[in-house]
Amino acid sequence: MTSLDLSAWPGRNWPLGATWTPEATNFAVHAPAATAVWVCLFDDDDVERRHRLTEHSLGIWHGALPGLSPGQRYGFRADGPWDPTQGLRFNPAKLLLDPYARAVSGDFVTHPAIYGTDERDSAPYVGRSVLVHDDFDWSGDVKHGYRWRDSAIYELHVKGFTKLHDRIPEELRGTYAGLAHPVVTDYLTDLGITAVELLPVHQFCSEPHLAPLGLTNYWGYNSVGFFAPHAAYSASGDRGQQVTEFKQMVKDFHAAGIEVLLDVVYNHTAEAGPDGPTYSLRGLDDLGSYRRVAARPHRREPDTYWDVTGCGNTVSTDDHSSLRLVLDSLRYWVTEMHVDGFRFDLASALARTDHRVDMAGKFLTCVTQDPVLRHVKLVAEPWDVSMDGYRVGEFPAPFTEWNDQYRDTMRDFWRARTDGVRTVATRLAGSSDLYLDDGRSPYASINFVTAHDGFTVRDLVSYDRKHNEANGEGNRDGSDENRSWNCGVEGETDDPDVVALRRRQAANLMVTLCLSAGVPMITAGDERGRTQGGNNNPYSQDNEVSWVDWSADDAWLDVYDLTRTALRLRREHEALRQRHWFEGRPTVPGGAKDLAWIHPDGREMTPEDWQDPALHVLGMFVSGDPLRTLGPRGEVLRDTGFLLWLNASPQERTVTLPENDWVHTGVVVLSTDPDVPTSLKVVAGEELLLAARSLVLLQEA
Repeated sequence: MTSLDLSAWPGRNWPLGATWTPEATNFAVHAPAATAVWVCLFDDDDVERRHRLTEHSLGIWHGALPGLSPGQRYGFRADGPWDPTQGLRFNPAKLLLDPYARAVSGDFVTHPAIYGTDERDSAPYVGRSVLVHDDFDWSGDVKHGYRWRDSAIYELHVKGFTKLHDRIPEELRGTYAGLAHPVVTDYLTDLGITAVELLPVHQFCSEPHLAPLGLTNYWGYNSVGFFAPHAAYSASGDRGQQVTEFKQMVKDFHAAGIEVLLDVVYNHTAEAGPDGPTYSLRGLDDLGSYRRVAARPHRREPDTYWDVTGCGNTVSTDDHSSLRLVLDSLRYWVTEMHVDGFRFDLASALARTDHRVDMAGKFLTCVTQDPVLRHVKLVAEPWDVSMDGYRVGEFPAPFTEWNDQYRDTMRDFWRARTDGVRTVATRLAGSSDLYLDDGRSPYASINFVTAHDGFTVRDLVSYDRKHNEANGEGNRDGSDENRSWNCGVEGETDDPDVVALRRRQAANLMVTLCLSAGVPMITAGDERGRTQGGNNNPYSQDNEVSWVDWSADDAWLDVYDLTRTALRLRREHEALRQRHWFEGRPTVPGGAKDLAWIHPDGREMTPEDWQDPALHVLGMFVSGDPLRTLGPRGEVLRDTGFLLWLNASPQERTVTLPENDWVHTGVVVLSTDPDVPTSLKVVAGEELLLAARSLVLLQEA
């Protein structure tokens, strides 16, 4: 039952979205080419009542309705011309989400009615926007503002991290409240994590093609609401309770000393390609929301989106209303939800002027000068799926970047597939080839060896090939180039020698990550041997394939201990997390070089050594006496020196500890070599036998 064209007050054209006051709720929505717009209210029996908005100014339809309460469900309908070739897709039979909705209630169901070409009402098959007014008590909340060089990031999935955790109440598992449980925050602080990076928590829905396969979107890279916390992760309800629950989670993380970063997907929406569903933007302003193919003079173009995301559409941040939507969303999550930063999925797609990646374009310029956003942590995924989108090393400050060149180099090094150690040394020292020339510091490199898309560390050392059959795409999805090595057996095995080698290789990767210059990012569960059974694209696996297994039966707790030790050493010693670039010369006259590369023979590397393609053993000496970085009052800072030996070769190697005037004795503080124990004391000039595929960290004593 529906009532049409009830009266609405004029209201105002700002702020966009639904704004509640005790007197009335103001609605404002951008739909410049629409000829009519309605606000549609739904009661608890799903009876719809429509109110026509009569005011239209600056492309925004607006009006106010008295007597509404927070928790009211609503949506918009828009009428106007239907001419997809001109970006006009109005159909009043489609119930549209408010792009500025603070919460979303209900499910999105695959049905023909969700498509704009279908004349049936889509309301029974799509979620509703929710009117939110939340007076959350933020008193006592502390935003830590850790320096990048002091940060250690942990990428995790809200649901998957706690769904199988038996120490969390069952009703909280897989929710914001479950993620904020002390069991989780204690675990992360014990590991040494300073920031969680949450896979997408913007309201999302599944791609329609997954439903016939019995699958759903798990990762969440399919947004329909840039302001709304995903309702399915709420233990308390979906009528606005998810907003309060999310805020409490952030506050609890902050209380534990952990920052919260969001993986945000502004580059595309769940409306997909031209034949995709109509959920929101497509039915309000299709022309302004999505990029089009370049027009040809005097020709009428087909309805073709310009897609550099691989998901059917690309949000047009050239358009002032779309850019405003993204910026308003970002500021909302910082000011109202208290998050500490963002990782921008496919950032190159956002950083475009027309079809060209533009580092001085509208989006990057607006973000980097914004008085709110320029002071939070900003991480770019510096590529999209186009040929010209790969821009690692090019994003402007204060952006940091996911450094996939670090990932590829370290994967190859530890399987002894590098052409010598030249590039390995560059990555260990912060990737100066990528970030030094534009004035950024080593911490501009967000180092990682795995992420949500691809193998876990355990699978990286257990599989030569992807095994994605469960995704229903004939194993055609996911990357074929994983730079992995199965240590001699494909998949799980009971062979003790193979298992021991895999654990050592996993520890080598994790420890190298934690001790490299730059900012380490760990994928959830890698430190304890999480496996996805060789699936390197489990975006649709909302099950045990993707969830973290907390049982101790098959946990690689030795890898956990080594990872925690490496993060502790990094945290306690500024020599292992320096802000300045190494210069390869003494910090003070007569002192030790701040960085020296050591050949296994005990000498410094020569130009000829750097050209040796068969060399897979390297020593990295960093001096802490003094550091180039000064203290807060300009005081000289001093730390001990460290020598990291890495042997990626398949043979044991004898290395000679270098003799010099600055360091005479040392002690082993971390080792993946089963025959080199920690606390072992060494003397300059001595020889040390390193096991095949192992590393040892020595600290000046």
